[in-house]
Amino acid sequence: MSCPDCFSGSTRESVALRGTVSTIHGLKAYISEPTSGRPIRGIIVIIPDAFGFDFVNNHVLADHYAEKGDYRVYLPDFMLGYSAPVWLLDTMKELHTGKNILTKPLHILWAIYGVVPWILRNRIGRSYPIVERFFGELRKAEGATLPIGVAGFCWGGKHALLLAQGAKFDGLTLIDAAFTGHPSMVKLPDDVVNLKQPVSFAIGDRDTQITLEKAREVEALLAQFPESQASELRIYGDTGHGFCVRADITAGESESAKRAGEAEDQCIDWFNRHLQPRLSRTA
Repeated sequence: MSCPDCFSGSTRESVALRGTVSTIHGLKAYISEPTSGRPIRGIIVIIPDAFGFDFVNNHVLADHYAEKGDYRVYLPDFMLGYSAPVWLLDTMKELHTGKNILTKPLHILWAIYGVVPWILRNRIGRSYPIVERFFGELRKAEGATLPIGVAGFCWGGKHALLLAQGAKFDGLTLIDAAFTGHPSMVKLPDDVVNLKQPVSFAIGDRDTQITLEKAREVEALLAQFPESQASELRIYGDTGHGFCVRADITAGESESAKRAGEAEDQCIDWFNRHLQPRLSRTA
């Protein structure tokens, strides 16, 4: 999770937000619901990238999921206030494209200052129990009758895959389906062959975490699953790590913006097919 692309990209400050911030099952969360007036089909919980719960791009994504799919969307603060600082986006941009070599050592120091504490505070062994407990409380409450999907990105993608490996809390299966965009820290083949719930992957062909070679390996592993446990992987051409969340949409119909939109549709289509109403509190 320490790759530069995990902390690179663009913000979406100009987009108007519709959600609210409240506390849900012990965690502060951004909550978005559809404005259509139609019944809520289920719950989508976003486990975000390194920039966390208060990153505007993740709020925009939550709003889009709610509106496109008629879902209640939760974006909890699983990092407990220790998300990566947004100024890292500018720092990484300077490191990638800055022409003044004299200032690069300073940007390197700033990058270390921003990234290392984040890694220490949000290592998987520390964060996953927080994630698991939230989903357990959610399942016992409204998730008893509403299906639950998880959408994980970068850092959050690893958690989504762990949840999809049949994770239970107090005997209850925590999720019904998962989507992950450019997950980080994926361990192959374990994180794929151990999947129990259906998962949809969105990977760029220039991803630095899951390379094209690794993506083909994931495809081959998924192809061995029985039809009743079907999962999928879609590869997006000329696209790198982080595109689902941090693609540059300021250029209007840019290729990166189009692919980010396509990944949103991929996620919603997947959940529309795999999140079915729950009739009881059974696992």
